Amino acid sequence: MEQGSAREGVRPPYAPGAYPGTPETVRVPEQLRGDRPRDGAAARGEHTHSEPPAPRVVRHSVRGQILEALRAALVDGELIPGQVYSAPALGARFGVSATPVREAMQQLAVEGAVEVVPNRGFRVSERGPRELAELAEVRALIEVPVMLRLARTVPAERWGTLRPLADATVAAAAVGDRASYAECDRAFHRAVLTLAGNEQLVAVADELHRRSQWPLVAGPATRRADLLADAAEHTALLDALIAQDLAVVQALVREHFTGADG
Repeated sequence: MEQGSAREGVRPPYAPGAYPGTPETVRVPEQLRGDRPRDGAAARGEHTHSEPPAPRVVRHSVRGQILEALRAALVDGELIPGQVYSAPALGARFGVSATPVREAMQQLAVEGAVEVVPNRGFRVSERGPRELAELAEVRALIEVPVMLRLARTVPAERWGTLRPLADATVAAAAVGDRASYAECDRAFHRAVLTLAGNEQLVAVADELHRRSQWPLVAGPATRRADLLADAAEHTALLDALIAQDLAVVQALVREHFTGADG
């Protein structure tokens, strides 16, 4: 069920094309499309483009934008589990040096999304159904009791303020945007858990939720119908919370985590 940061410009249309030495395309944030390597670039095996230069972002924000773009590529399945991607090649695609890409990849390694491959780059972690089921179980152990407690104590008007977040998941699902849906999904859950007043709880639950959104090895892509069904659960849950229908809340919360998609 969940919006992460407002990544203005980070998820506009991305340029097509494959990284050198990699089998897959990864979308490039529009505002990071500056001058590409030319002349000697082809001799070095780097991909070149003819797009006009775009405005550059300030240095301190580059790493964050690259990190968000890579996270979106993970959720979309554009970074393939088991494949190795190098920082220089990714940097060439993003129109930046390898340094902010490497920094972003190091953060993803800390999060468990990729593994460092010495002298080669970063391999996207391979996950199976068992890991996804384990994550869903842990999330349920943390979130279900909290949600049920909040259902008994939070007034209806407070739940009503979460309506835009539930609507945002429906809007993202309607267009089949998996990366945006993942952000909206986490935002909804964070907002619910924030009402418990425990920042550590919110941080731990959000990290588990993020990990549960990474694609499985050889797993099927998330269908638009699946996103719509998950988003509908957000809306139904919020309706039940506002109505203070505890029986429906309990059924919906447990069903939501059993599905392991939200």
